[in-house]
This record gives sequence, structure tokens and C-alpha cells, in this order.
Amino acid sequence: MNLAIFDLDNTLLNGDSDYNWGIYLVKRGFLDEKKYKAQNQKFFEEYQAGKLDIFAFAEFQFQFLKNNTRQFLNDVRSDYIEEIIKPMILKKAVDLVRQHENSGDRLLIITATNSFITRPIGKLFGIDEVIGTDPEEYLGEFTGKVKGMPSYKEGKVSRLFDWLEGKNLKIEDFDKTFFYSDSHNDLALLEEVTNPIVVNGDKILLEKAQENNWPILNLR
Repeated sequence: MNLAIFDLDNTLLNGDSDYNWGIYLVKRGFLDEKKYKAQNQKFFEEYQAGKLDIFAFAEFQFQFLKNNTRQFLNDVRSDYIEEIIKPMILKKAVDLVRQHENSGDRLLIITATNSFITRPIGKLFGIDEVIGTDPEEYLGEFTGKVKGMPSYKEGKVSRLFDWLEGKNLKIEDFDKTFFYSDSHNDLALLEEVTNPIVVNGDKILLEKAQENNWPILNLR
């Protein structure tokens, strides 16, 4: 059996679900526009440059989760997915996922975006197993803190191995391991799998792919 791993933002989606979540909350009037948009943009630029403090960013994002009830958050998330995420789904990405599924491959999403947002997005692709940066919970509500290791950069590799261990598996148990990503922030995991594949790649990652003769796809 093979393992097919997918990044989410700008790989399966035509955009960033984390960044757009913040924009959506501002649009709905849940967050102060001037204060939030400036900080959100700063974090986004740091991510693109590979300099993001993932703990600082996650706790910034998690304040909205902390300050609202779970039922309210679930309702807002449902609206967000319907209005913003569904139009971002790339048809070619869906076809790619189905191709792996039809081949009998195990499917997994690993994303730096928080799991509260991304788990239901994964289901839109028929992928039940999603690793994201987890918000800490206490008595069913969010605390505003990060639980465990964020799935960012080398953290994606650590979280993958933790996931495999929890399934009593090793990466060597799979005949092939595929990882599809758009970002140079994912180089650690791309170098870990047998079949790294660049999708809608950024400039740095495209250069790396050309150096290593990695396949390059455009799903847009």
C-alpha cells in the first residue's frame, strides 16, 4: 500500500484557509478590521518568507476560538466553509485525490493550519485523516493555547511520525509515500518521502524541485 499525503492551502485549495478565515471573521464583524488585518498580513508575509513564529501565530488565531462558545464557533465555521472554502476547491485537486483513492492508497492531509478549520475541509475531499496545528481544549472549550507540536516545517515530520506510531505503522511499511505541497516551508517533509511532488509551487520550492528533478504540477 502507498501513503498519499497532501498539504492543504494553495495545494488542494486555490488559496489559504487560515488567512481567509481571519479575513472572513473581519468581514462578519467579529474582529476589529484595522487591528486584525494588519497583524494577519504580517504573519502571512512571515510565513511566505519562511520566518513565521508558529506559536505566536497560532495563539493570535486562537484568541477568537478562546473568546467564543463551541456552538457559536461551529456555526461560524460552517458558514465559512460554505461561503469561502467550497469555491476554493480545485477540481484537478479533487481528481488527484480520487486517483490515489482508486489506487487503494491511504490518504492524509498535513497542514500548518489549525485542525478546527481543516478537519471538516478534509472531509470535502473525502479525507478523514487530517493533521493540523491543534488548539488546546478544556472542558469542551478552547483555551487559546497550542496543544503539542504545531504541524509546521520540521513539525510536519514529527507529527507524521507520531501519527504513524499511533497507528502501529512505520513509514517503511508503505511501498511509496507521496507528498504534494506548494511551499518551501514543507521541504523537511518533501525530503522525507519517496515521492515528493510540487504543486502550484512558490519560487524557492520550484528552484529546489528543478535541482532535484522532482515532478511539478499545476492544479489551478
